[in-house]
Amino acid sequence: MGCSRAVFLLGCVLLTWWLCLSLAAAEEVKVKVKGVTSIAKTDGNFICATLDWWPEDKCDYNQCPWGKAGILNLDLKNKILANAIKAFNPLRIRIGGSLEDQVVYKVGTMKICPRFQKRKDGLFGFSRGCLPMKRWDELNALFNKTGPLVTFSLNALIGRQNPVGGDTLWAGDWNAQNARDFINYTISKGYKIDSWELGNELCANGVSARVEASQYGKDMIVLKELVKELYPDPSTRPKVLGPGGFYDEEWFNEFLQTSGAGVVDGLTHHIYNLGAGVDKNLINKIQDPYYLDRIAQTYKDISRSVDLFGPWSGAWVGEAGGAYNSGGKDVSHTFADGFWYLDQLGMTSTFNHKVFCRQALIGGNYGLLNTTTFIPNPDYYGALLWHRLMGKNVLAATHEGFPYLRVYSHCSKTSSGIAVLIINISNSTRFEVSIVNDYNMGGKFEVGQQREEYHLTPKGGNIQSDVLLLNGTPLKLTEASDIPALEPQIVDASKPITVVPHSFVFVNLRGFNAPVCA
Repeated sequence: MGCSRAVFLLGCVLLTWWLCLSLAAAEEVKVKVKGVTSIAKTDGNFICATLDWWPEDKCDYNQCPWGKAGILNLDLKNKILANAIKAFNPLRIRIGGSLEDQVVYKVGTMKICPRFQKRKDGLFGFSRGCLPMKRWDELNALFNKTGPLVTFSLNALIGRQNPVGGDTLWAGDWNAQNARDFINYTISKGYKIDSWELGNELCANGVSARVEASQYGKDMIVLKELVKELYPDPSTRPKVLGPGGFYDEEWFNEFLQTSGAGVVDGLTHHIYNLGAGVDKNLINKIQDPYYLDRIAQTYKDISRSVDLFGPWSGAWVGEAGGAYNSGGKDVSHTFADGFWYLDQLGMTSTFNHKVFCRQALIGGNYGLLNTTTFIPNPDYYGALLWHRLMGKNVLAATHEGFPYLRVYSHCSKTSSGIAVLIINISNSTRFEVSIVNDYNMGGKFEVGQQREEYHLTPKGGNIQSDVLLLNGTPLKLTEASDIPALEPQIVDASKPITVVPHSFVFVNLRGFNAPVCA
């Protein structure tokens, strides 16, 4: 820049923060996108968020971050909640979580309706709980108004024998009667369900309980036959998902082989690759591209399991919160979490995953919405932009030499061109990014062509802020509690994309010649 570091720092005091970022050291990067063929394909509704069963007294590390954000105590009439769901049109929602295998449904022959209570010898430290049909009606009143695609994850431990001698293995067949009565009630009320899932984190060694793969596979057949019986029309029949736990190659492969062809529609697995929420190193892990890359092998392996033993199925991330035990209280709800979350969206899509369910829509430290105010956290807007811009077809996007620059490309959801997500994890390097067609098929843009850019940065440059700027302007709810309009900058497509340090950029390139996107 032709000036001393001292002068540069003094200038940063006098200039706005945004301008200071634009003066950071710059690297020119050429990103090659292959638009002739796709490398993978997601579901049209890839973005998903969870609602969990945790009660108010779910506590970790001397904090109780769930408040009234659980399925049984959430304020379902909150206007921000409804508007946040409606903005996706539709949002995929998974109802489930750690306590689901202790939930009974008060319907049919089930006359008891226990409340979750702290219990030292209970799974995850709680007693059994219950979903009254009145509460199910209230949840569906919200869903009918907001239009999400609902996955409901069923209790998979009913009917099995309790563990003996401290072993976490639960043996015996799944008793489907309570699930049958619950599904029948759901159908009788006209409630729409996109998919039924069985169990939560019971795979391999489990977390608090486990079931053998061969037994689980047999139980999935029972669920599939039940869904086929109760939904005789294949055109409106919900999908069947499982097993909803942490990937273990041997267990998952046996599970698929036992359940057999056409039973499992979505092979769901869970991801908490950042470790414990209390980890003081969490803020550093989330900015380390080499650490973030470690999970790629899991995505590759589960995709291989699908290819070899369940090609009729598709891999889903059924639950992912980054850091377990409710997330990190100073990280998971902030801008910084996007370094993990948006990168995971991009990474999983390249490994042919169909859906990615974020833990949670609301609750804990990792909710997309603030647990008490319901105001969207930064990751909410990242998810919304992904949903609106990134289409189903995943394209190969490559560049050389800059691990802190992450780039993902899909066919555009809004035009015949492509959409690109650029993540700059570096805290000091500005990138000038040119997107070119790897096959030289119209990748160069003429002067006068335009593109749409959405630059996301944290307020004041503080990556642990929960205030997000879009193109330099803070995103705030409207006076009517509506989600604000997400308007792009219109930029000359022949110029490089400026990506400032610690930022995310979504770009829509309408003029990019990608035959697979036509």
